[in-house]
Amino acid sequence: MASLKPTPTTDIHKDPGPMETERPQTVDTDNDKQDGVRVAEAITSSWSMKSLIFVYACMWMLYFINGLNSSLTANLSAYITSDFSGHSLLTVITVVTSVMSAACLMPIAKVLNLWDRTLGIFIMLVIAIMGLIMMACCHNIATYCAAQVRSYKTLLTSSQGRDQHGLLDIPSKAFYTVGFTGIIFCVDVMTSDTSSLRNRGIAFAFTSSPNVITAFAGAPLSNQFHETNWKWAYGTICIILPIVALPLIVTWELAKRKADKEGRLQYKPRSTRTWRQSVWFYIVEFDVGGIFLMTGGLILFLVAFNIAGNTTGEWKSAKIIAMIVVGFFVLVVFVVYEHWGAPKPFIPYRLLTNRTVIGACLLDITYQVSYYCWSSYFTSYLQVVYNTSLTQAGYISAIFDLMDPIWLIGCGFLMRVTGRFKWLLMGALPLYLLANGLMIYFRSPGHSFWYMCMCQIFMAVGGGTFILIEQVAVLAASNHEEYAAMLALLSTFGNLGGAVGSSVSGAIWTNTLPVKLREYLPADVKDQWSDIYESLDVQLSYPVGSAIRTAIQNAYAYSQRNMMIAGIAIMSLSIAWVLMMKNIKIKKNQDVSQILF
Repeated sequence: MASLKPTPTTDIHKDPGPMETERPQTVDTDNDKQDGVRVAEAITSSWSMKSLIFVYACMWMLYFINGLNSSLTANLSAYITSDFSGHSLLTVITVVTSVMSAACLMPIAKVLNLWDRTLGIFIMLVIAIMGLIMMACCHNIATYCAAQVRSYKTLLTSSQGRDQHGLLDIPSKAFYTVGFTGIIFCVDVMTSDTSSLRNRGIAFAFTSSPNVITAFAGAPLSNQFHETNWKWAYGTICIILPIVALPLIVTWELAKRKADKEGRLQYKPRSTRTWRQSVWFYIVEFDVGGIFLMTGGLILFLVAFNIAGNTTGEWKSAKIIAMIVVGFFVLVVFVVYEHWGAPKPFIPYRLLTNRTVIGACLLDITYQVSYYCWSSYFTSYLQVVYNTSLTQAGYISAIFDLMDPIWLIGCGFLMRVTGRFKWLLMGALPLYLLANGLMIYFRSPGHSFWYMCMCQIFMAVGGGTFILIEQVAVLAASNHEEYAAMLALLSTFGNLGGAVGSSVSGAIWTNTLPVKLREYLPADVKDQWSDIYESLDVQLSYPVGSAIRTAIQNAYAYSQRNMMIAGIAIMSLSIAWVLMMKNIKIKKNQDVSQILF
């Protein structure tokens, strides 16, 4: 099998004689390594097993806080947006935050490589804390709304003539979503730094194992915060997060000092650029122009599909048409700029020259589109159609988080023993498609919610396998210098998939649920369809078995069924992406020197 690492460049002045075959890969690339990679390799070659164990414990705790925060947000979001009469805007918020998360990952990867891993974690920690503070204080919305958010507010005037204030938590949610996404990304890069490729699946499974706890803890905590004050959910996370993150930063910094004293750490020569040259260098290096074009274009284009059903004139509205046309044009400009104008493209094309990398990225974006086609309104659906409590709905939606880490540990061991990963993908894909198909059938009222639990278990095994093997695959196809960029590339595709999937979900929701509510509701309450549509609390206020509640349930079932059909149709494309990936042997791959795990 051909080497998975980039082939060294051969000096054209050398005689390509027999001597070349004796050392085909002896080109010294240490001088080309960036400081972040040098620091990581120096640390892993000098620290003790106790330091390694403590670092993994810290990374485990960060995953625990992230899982708890995700569980609280998933369970409370429907009620938070309902407080602002904007239940239908769940997907709009997801689109914006997913796009911003996708845009930030490549710059974070460059920070990790140019400087240090801990600097990236610290920056993301500050951003996450800022977002959490905003969420905890969001009753003072007007004090922190940025001009661009007010422009969203202007565009989102509903047909009833009132503003969709639920969207105003986008900046705060975007801050903490970007922050948490960046923190977990940094943890994943550090996990890659401190593990061999053979054991990397187990390492990733271990760091994600806190989801077993948060799957149970998140639902009852969400219910308690909902009954008291949901803002304290974010206030609590804001207090705990820095306490958990700082020990990891301190330990890494102490290990870096130890490596420096031992002479293992050699930085690249300092630059002689002036401050103006440095500013321009980092503008180019981080592709600020490309990030701006991609973020603006995607938000304009995708958000339009989510809000068209709530806008006066709907698809004929000048605002919606302008958003779609301008967004599409900006995306075209982004592609043209990245290909011909950007000195440092947002997505380096050299990363897309390997079919395993392409297959893993396409599988990730397809999986995320399929998942987010239906997941945003899943807890609302469970409460309305199956009459579950918030806690019960949280438990059902958390089955994925419960089963996923348990299965991933086994999946990691199977990869370690067999040295291959593609066979696991071939088994996970039909299982996931089966679960999607069953959820379509069990979506209508009249079925037990236990069938939903069964489908969630199947999806956890299939989806968890996708996530783990995608990471291992892109790392197997790269060297240590490219780890951060590869994980950022994969996460960028995943976040964009989440944005597209949420956009599809929002488009289906806003264009089917209001229509079906007006069709199914009894004549004496048809004029109240808007209040019912925009508030989960109002929907749940009607007793089960009443004509109004039955009408709402049937409308929900129709919309959710269409979402699931869209999801499984998109997911079928993943068959080609799995076949595209190489069956790389990872058992004897030692790509990082002095690994302790």
